[in-house]
Amino acid sequence: MDNQKIGFIGAGNMARSLIGGLISSGIKNTHLFAADPNEDIRNALEKDFEIQTFSENQQLVDQCDVVVFAVKPQALKTVATSITAKESALYLTIAAGIPSESLNNWLNSNKAIVRSMPNTPSLVLSGASGLFANSQVNEEQRETAESILRAVGLTVWVNDEKQLDAVTALSGSGPAYFFMVMEAMEKAGVELGLPADTARLLAIQTGFGATKLALEVDDAPAVLRQKVTSPGGTTEQAIKIFEEKGLTEIFSKAMKAAHDRAEELADELGK
Repeated sequence: MDNQKIGFIGAGNMARSLIGGLISSGIKNTHLFAADPNEDIRNALEKDFEIQTFSENQQLVDQCDVVVFAVKPQALKTVATSITAKESALYLTIAAGIPSESLNNWLNSNKAIVRSMPNTPSLVLSGASGLFANSQVNEEQRETAESILRAVGLTVWVNDEKQLDAVTALSGSGPAYFFMVMEAMEKAGVELGLPADTARLLAIQTGFGATKLALEVDDAPAVLRQKVTSPGGTTEQAIKIFEEKGLTEIFSKAMKAAHDRAEELADELGK
């Protein structure tokens, strides 16, 4: 990937994160490009990363080996149909909900496309991204796509594109679930007598610490939960309430709703 030219159509927060992550991983800024109609955004990218930017998407497409669509899903069709796509390029999309077949049709077919589902922690280089490659993607392009997303966190591949809807429900929407748990813990802490700023700090750090521990040890989350739940202790009493209220079932229903909505959006946006 070191000698490939990578261009980003759309230069919002996610594109900035990917550009910054790639530079940090050793990619030369002379091999990175961005196109965006907003002059202020282009100027900021040029200042912060010293990369070349364009106001017209086609200027970027003409000279890049990899084109990353970092635009909103509603804008992807307009952007894709407005460019003349190079046959040899890899097209990587981070726009949620658009099936690869739809993007392929908009690009006039037979293009190498990787569809990805990153999440917002990618903004702080701690993301989780699911990826799917269509049949036109070769092994080198697959490795390139993985390297781009790995610059901002963890990556996993799915062999069935429909599984990206499950990825969306789990990790794509997942940060909001954790934020909601933190929010609830903060509120409960205040109700128990803690100052709001103390409750918030403890809730956030506890979430961070638990996640870090789960990542760095071999034990499954269920085992880690059991280890901290002493018989007759305080944690056991809290867990009993979660179980009585059906927390596992609540998560199952919530994620099913997110999954079903992802399928609906794919149908709506892919037309």
